[in-house]
Parts: sequence; structure tokens; C-alpha cells
Amino acid sequence: MQSFYDFAGPLLGLGAEPKDLTFAQTSLRGVIIFLITLVMVRLSSKRSLAEKTAFDAIFIVILASILSRAVNGTAGFFTTIGCGLILVFLHRSFSWVACRSHAFGRLLKGRPDVIVENGKPLLDMMRRNLISQHDLEEDLRLDAKVEEISTIRRARIERSGDISFIKN
Repeated sequence: MQSFYDFAGPLLGLGAEPKDLTFAQTSLRGVIIFLITLVMVRLSSKRSLAEKTAFDAIFIVILASILSRAVNGTAGFFTTIGCGLILVFLHRSFSWVACRSHAFGRLLKGRPDVIVENGKPLLDMMRRNLISQHDLEEDLRLDAKVEEISTIRRARIERSGDISFIKN
């Protein structure tokens, strides 16, 4: 192990202060973290990249934040990679449990709410989800391709934050 550290240390600037890292060391760190991140994301789930829920978006943001520290040298290189792997394992484990437990899935990812019923906006539910009438009308035009809310049987704000429409 010591011979590996003796070889990799100067190449990666292991133990160096962030301000002392060279362009080549930072670039090599970036390439290595890029490749390792590809493996980590493949170990995670395809949905995490789609950022379908806050759970997935938070995972991606935190993983990126943690791994950036390995590139810029503000945290230990291998320690940071290890932390990233733990986050991937945690995300995958929580996703596995959420897939098998509806209650845990709702806790972790939230639940959809009906915001339109039989062509009538449910204003209390819209307010609870911070959706204005203008937001609803915009999504109605863009996603449902209609102008009139009366043509919608049901609309939901999904766990992802998207609005889905079921036409009459």
C-alpha cells in the first residue's frame, strides 16, 4: 500500500494544500473522479439521474458536492471517494426499501395530490402545493395541450413536482 501511495501521492498531490495543487494534479483528480462517479451512478439507480423526486435531486447535489472536494483538494482524496460510495449505497438501499414499502416510499419521496377534479381547480390543495392559477394554466397549455380547465377530469401534482392531466 505504501508503494501505491508513493507512486500516486505526487501525481495526485495527496497531502498537499489545495492552493499548492498544480493544474496537472487537479486535472488528473478530475478525470479520476469523473470515471469513479460514472461507476457510482451506475451502481445507484437510473432514476437518480432523472431527478424525479426531491430524494433523487438531493442525492445528486450532495454527491456532486462531496466529490468536488476530492478534485479541489479540500478533503482527503480517497476519504471523499469512500464517502461518495457510502452515499450511493444509502441511496440505493433507501430506494430498494421504498420500492417494497409504500409507506416508506411516501415518507421518502412524498405523495401526489389532486389539484383539479372534474374541471374545477381545488384551490386549497393548489395553495398547499404552492401552485398558482397561472402555473396551472401554463402546465395545462404545455403538457395537456388544451386551454380550458373544464376539459380536465383530474390533475395531480406528482411526487416529482410535475403536473399530470387526465382529460375528460
